[in-house]
Amino acid sequence: MSRAVLSIGSNVGDRLAHLRSVVDALGERLVAVSAVYSTAPWGGVEQEDFLNAVVVAEDAGFGPHDWLRFGRELEEAAERVRVQRWGPRSLDVDVVSCDNGDGEVRSDDPDLILPHPRAHQRAFVLVPWLDVEPEAVLTADGRRAGIGEWLGELDDAEREGVHRTDLPLTGPTTQGRSEC
Repeated sequence: MSRAVLSIGSNVGDRLAHLRSVVDALGERLVAVSAVYSTAPWGGVEQEDFLNAVVVAEDAGFGPHDWLRFGRELEEAAERVRVQRWGPRSLDVDVVSCDNGDGEVRSDDPDLILPHPRAHQRAFVLVPWLDVEPEAVLTADGRRAGIGEWLGELDDAEREGVHRTDLPLTGPTTQGRSEC
């Protein structure tokens, strides 16, 4: 079994439709989907606010690189252009954490570092993840801690930049699946 936590975000075009494309593409692999959050851009690049969410998915046939490939295919379908680091994007799909049934997968592969090396510093990842897996833990900076603990260590400004919306991520093809 392979279980992945994916952070999804968009700040270009129909942001909600881009996020929904991930939920729809996951289909039966979807385990949980967080609420949608509006967040200030991260990284100091002047741009529009993002819509962010976290999805949890499972697929016995997928490994960590399969989740990465899946995310990149969806980004390509959304016509994502990688021009500027932390710049605007139609769709961003990050593999935050992956569990192969034996525990959290660790990877130092430059294409896929796991767990995500900066997830513990980003409220836009931790807040929605807390929605769907409040007991989740994450290894970062040589220590393993609950995501609520990581969130509590962030600056107030970082946490206050993440606002829950009432925008639904589910559509006609995703009704009936687990969501918070």
